[in-house]
Amino acid sequence: MLSLIVFYVINIAIAGSPVKFLPGFEGPLPFELETGYIGVGEGDEVQLFYYFIKSQSNPKVDPLILWVAGGPGCSALYAVVTEIGPVLFVDKEYDGRLPTLSSNPCAYTKVASIIFLDLPVGAGFSYATTSKANHSNNIQAADHAYQFLRKWLVEHPEYGYNSFYVGGDSYSGITVPIVTKVISYGIDMGIKPIINLKGYILGNPVTIIPHENNYRVAFTHGMGLISDELYEIYLYTIILSLVANCGGEYEYIDPSNAACLRDVHTFQKLCKGIYEYHILEPLCDPVILEVHQSHYSRRSMHEMVKKLKNPATLPGVKCRDDWYELSVIWANDDKVREALHVRKGTSGAWEQCRSNYPFTLTINNTLPYHAYLSSKGYRSLIYSGDHDLDVPFIATRAWISSLNYSIVDDWRPWLVDGQIAGYTRAYANQITYATLKGAGHTAPEWTPVECFAMLKRWISYVPL
Repeated sequence: MLSLIVFYVINIAIAGSPVKFLPGFEGPLPFELETGYIGVGEGDEVQLFYYFIKSQSNPKVDPLILWVAGGPGCSALYAVVTEIGPVLFVDKEYDGRLPTLSSNPCAYTKVASIIFLDLPVGAGFSYATTSKANHSNNIQAADHAYQFLRKWLVEHPEYGYNSFYVGGDSYSGITVPIVTKVISYGIDMGIKPIINLKGYILGNPVTIIPHENNYRVAFTHGMGLISDELYEIYLYTIILSLVANCGGEYEYIDPSNAACLRDVHTFQKLCKGIYEYHILEPLCDPVILEVHQSHYSRRSMHEMVKKLKNPATLPGVKCRDDWYELSVIWANDDKVREALHVRKGTSGAWEQCRSNYPFTLTINNTLPYHAYLSSKGYRSLIYSGDHDLDVPFIATRAWISSLNYSIVDDWRPWLVDGQIAGYTRAYANQITYATLKGAGHTAPEWTPVECFAMLKRWISYVPL
């Protein structure tokens, strides 16, 4: 059960501004972009930054999606420029100049209007005006998201009747169900503006912390990364020991628990050298120069970019983490910040995922939220890149199955352009589950055509 939700009076002006040009993109933007801040919390002491992109198809009837990134503490800009937004960084090695952008032909914004929100406070360009307000937790972040959405809809009443969804991936598997439940509560209470909530969307979602880590062993075995003998004898013994010595807690270990630390270290050695977000891709050079926030400049970022190894992954940069660094360089450019209407002096160096900031994990299991939302009749699309070791697809399949809903469309392949894009199953509680064949942790990065087809069909109520 959620803690008491405080609904604040909507009484401040919204500071959203259009963006016509972006540094690194040639010519005027071929889509409508608005950025800005909305104050939430007591005295609006939390200022949440957002990117709103109007549907490039039919914004009057197309769905409206609130999209939050993972982490916790990752910026929504990550999704805008590497996953589902209308622009992508050109995958070429950093040469000292501002990274360039190109249009994304598979952007979700082709068929939906999306609000990309920097949530919680401290993520991306969101900030707090007091030190106390800079600290938040899962419930508070969800309340902030709901306050944000209500205020945004007051300023954009033309979207009040559009079908509405909440979406995200990775750690958003914790955030999105909580936010969706808060919105559902507000609807039941008659809080205005009434939101036309239809459901939620999750990719490779963290759902039960740290229980899902158990499935990594079976995943590595199934993918041929470890031998049958090692899996059946050695690894099985380790897992029993992990449970016995660690009490099931593999991420938050007591340093004095030597037996647990030994077992975790042994297991980690087995996966050393594997890029956990996509097991087929290479690791970057492990020797990385440390760059402190005060050193974020084009030259220092150029120096920290890791040496490249494999020319087959991304033809220009050859190593995915190097591609991600382009967003750091771009977002910390003064002209870019000015174009995005980022308030000067409100946040330090932009980070893709904020590190060492005050956020309390108060909820580590959102399975009850899924059960509640299903009971209310909300739809959900849950999908997994099937080459992700971080949140293995078998972990997601397991918690969905544990809900014990009847199957209405059994396990089968789904196709794009006559080829198998993945496999899917639909349940009576309106959960649609799908895998993306060959995709990693954030599936649209690896299989953009297939992900776009999946979303387009699902929001149109067409079976995959």
